[in-house]
Amino acid sequence: MTYVTSPWSFDPLLVVVVCIVALHEIGLARLKARSDVTRTARRRKRSLAFYAGLAALLLAVESPIDYWSDQYFYVHMIEHIILAFYVPILVVVGAPWIPLVFSIPLNARRRLGRAVMLGRWSATLRSVGRVLMNPWTALVAFNLVMVGWHLPGPFDASQTNSLVHIWLMHGSFIVAGVLFWLQIIPSHPMRPKASPFWQAGAIISTNITMFVLAMSMSLFSRGSWYDVYNHLPGVSLSPFADQQIGAAILWICGDFWAIPALIIIIRRAIEQEGGIADAVDRIFHHATPPTLGEIRGPG
Repeated sequence: MTYVTSPWSFDPLLVVVVCIVALHEIGLARLKARSDVTRTARRRKRSLAFYAGLAALLLAVESPIDYWSDQYFYVHMIEHIILAFYVPILVVVGAPWIPLVFSIPLNARRRLGRAVMLGRWSATLRSVGRVLMNPWTALVAFNLVMVGWHLPGPFDASQTNSLVHIWLMHGSFIVAGVLFWLQIIPSHPMRPKASPFWQAGAIISTNITMFVLAMSMSLFSRGSWYDVYNHLPGVSLSPFADQQIGAAILWICGDFWAIPALIIIIRRAIEQEGGIADAVDRIFHHATPPTLGEIRGPG
């Protein structure tokens, strides 16, 4: 039981999360004063998903998961799955963007909005934002972050430097994950620009990337990739066995998010196209077959 109860830690991120929740609630209160009951109820439902994402973030970095991830690679993989997939998914579903903007006082919000949307100094910022919101940028960035941080050099560097570990590794997982899932999940007021077929391809290609990474760490390797897990005192599990378990977690957990996402995307595509046959025709750019009346012609 002490494995679960004792190794909890206090991370300054807790203070940041509390401040974000407070600002979000201020924004919700201001929006409630100018909205009807239906919109207010929808915002409250979305806020529950957002807060669940923040809770998952704290679970990953404050709980025994973070403590034991220093001793066991497979626990580290659980932490990475939470940070790269489940935290971003819940944040995107929670759509905190407008409430957080409305937490800013009215006059400051107007000045900031004009400066960001119309100011000359922010032209570069707007260009960067358009690039980051591009579906292909999000897809490539997410997969590069996932693969890059699991290469031996970057991974060992993150384990020996807390700033690299917390702010670069964890931060890039969350940011890249949010950008990726914004291409899949509507997040008011933003909607995915890519078609359902692109979204399905993005999910499948990302799952294949995780599959190849997991295979490389287990079946295609003869030893541990990471020096930081070699000869840790008090750890009886061999580093390579630990790595193989971590690879299995990466492999299996990929199906936990990929299959539900694919089901939702396929249903969305069918609803938009009107049926399975129409959706398949759209994929292969087939024209709609002529009706009998069109074949017979006039008269």
